[in-house]
Amino acid sequence: MRKFRYIIYLRDILLLACTAFGGPQVHLMMMLERLVQKRGYLTEEELLELQALCQILPGPTSTQTVTALGFKIGGPNLAYLTLLVWSFPAMVLMTLAAIGTHYLEVNNISLSFTRFVGPMAVAFLMFGGYRITQKVVHGIQGWVLVLFSTAATLLYPSPYVTPLLILIGGVVASLNYRQHQVMDKEPLRIEWANFFLWLGVLVAAASLGAITRSLPVRLFENFYRNGSLVFGGGQVLIPMLYNEFVVFKHYLTRQEFLSGMALTQVVPGPVFSISTYVGGMSMQEYGISGQILGAIIATVAIFLPGTFLIFFVYRFWDQLKKYRGIRASLDGIHAASCGLTIAAAIILFQPMATQIQPLLTVVGTLLILYFTRVPSYLIILGGLLLGLVF
Repeated sequence: MRKFRYIIYLRDILLLACTAFGGPQVHLMMMLERLVQKRGYLTEEELLELQALCQILPGPTSTQTVTALGFKIGGPNLAYLTLLVWSFPAMVLMTLAAIGTHYLEVNNISLSFTRFVGPMAVAFLMFGGYRITQKVVHGIQGWVLVLFSTAATLLYPSPYVTPLLILIGGVVASLNYRQHQVMDKEPLRIEWANFFLWLGVLVAAASLGAITRSLPVRLFENFYRNGSLVFGGGQVLIPMLYNEFVVFKHYLTRQEFLSGMALTQVVPGPVFSISTYVGGMSMQEYGISGQILGAIIATVAIFLPGTFLIFFVYRFWDQLKKYRGIRASLDGIHAASCGLTIAAAIILFQPMATQIQPLLTVVGTLLILYFTRVPSYLIILGGLLLGLVF
């Protein structure tokens, strides 16, 4: 009976993985509908608590949420199966996208038909930042943290600034702990195994990459490190990958990256699937087999640290959330994450601001998103069609 329930649960996760477009906020609404209201795997309050927990950890919010749910229902084995089922459709589609993009370039087929989707993707990032900020930022302190994290990210565009800003936001907001209700607390009982596993893999990957200089090993280290540092979801991960793989390492061109960024809006499932595309494109000189290997390495590496950390924290989350400072810190973490998203949108928009076609595309897409309910994948498909026609 229990195994049958697990099969039904995994089928529900697969259905979400194939239909959940639009990022963590949309994913949450779909999870509430299917996993809470229809199936009753957990209560609405429990799901929102899991979402809050995953927002204060590095890694992909939606992926960690469904992984933690799998852990809650059936332990570590079901959690790993949940992760695999949730990420697999997007991984396959983004691997095919990387192979297809390389094929077009090798055969001198212009990627100009994607010229509309890059600006559209930037518009999605802008609109997502606006909607998330509107939802979670309240009061003067929240807006000050948003402005501070935005300005700091623009002035110091380093991936190491991201966790520092998240930490500052959490610490500042935690000072308001007296506004929260006092709850009965128990001494924390922490099992450190998964934390040391996360840290051990991080150190081992960095060491092996430095010693061997092997591209696959270095790719694993790069994505594992990014997966360990990124707070705030895919909107924050995107500029981090852009800076590392386009600006600094030149593994991809700007157009290739923007095409992959736009395709993540067409592909359902986690926004972190852009890592699959970037990994595949980073090894395009090794042929199709190399691209598949790069895509698999990137996918495993980007999702693994968040999985280790959610396994680590979830075991004592029920005890941790009773502390008022922890509950208060969530407001500051949300505000800092919003600032990071706004900064990401500004960084990616800057090169487009002086060009008529990208600028009009961004503005048009924002108007469609604000005044209509057209699904994101239809907007992107319309952009691809416009690129083919014109």
